[in-house]
Amino acid sequence: MFDNLSDQAVLRLYENIRHQVAADKALGGRYRLLGKSASERAERLGRELTGRGVKFTTIEW
Repeated sequence: MFDNLSDQAVLRLYENIRHQVAADKALGGRYRLLGKSASERAERLGRELTGRGVKFTTIEW
């Protein structure tokens, strides 16, 4: 699925979701910008990064 992307590109996609989760938390939980699909995508990206041996900061949902 991410075969044509560089390690850095996959990491950027993951980090983008992580920053969006932080924005959600900053809103105090009143509004949710991200849903289940973002969580699933982050999980796939995380598995890809792990498989490639790329270090990354895990998203805390």
